Amino acid sequence: MKYIRLTKEQLEEMHKEFINFLAAQSITAEEWESIKKDKPEVAEQELDVFSDLVWEGVLSKVEYLEHFSAQHMFLFKVGDVKISMISVEVENKEIDITTPAGYKWLQSNFMKDEVNLYTSSKLLSEDRNNDIFVLIRQGASITQGDLFAWFEKFVEVE
Repeated sequence: MKYIRLTKEQLEEMHKEFINFLAAQSITAEEWESIKKDKPEVAEQELDVFSDLVWEGVLSKVEYLEHFSAQHMFLFKVGDVKISMISVEVENKEIDITTPAGYKWLQSNFMKDEVNLYTSSKLLSEDRNNDIFVLIRQGASITQGDLFAWFEKFVEVE
């Protein structure tokens, strides 16, 4: 398995897609029930293959990611060959930008000396989707890129 298996909840959400996946392999509902009962290891493999297919589809469309911690915000723009990052660091340890009050403070004070803005970029590996997946496993979330676009106006992104 290349990524991780979808959760039970995610699989339930994708019930119709999973049925189509099984149908594409000429597995009927009755055969699937039999596989689950008589060959659970085969059923597990099918779930893994389906999960990887879903992840590949999702990851191939990712353009932006965000990761927040109490004093840091990491904003990523993912291209075809490189990933650009804007990092926001709050020096005041009493400010927690993951809270509504801390985030509001950041909005009002992002140009002050106690807020540092950094940029960097790096080339993606040959496995772009895995590079993105690693960031997601570390806590990043897929976004529409609004924050990246907003901060990009104030820094020079490589």
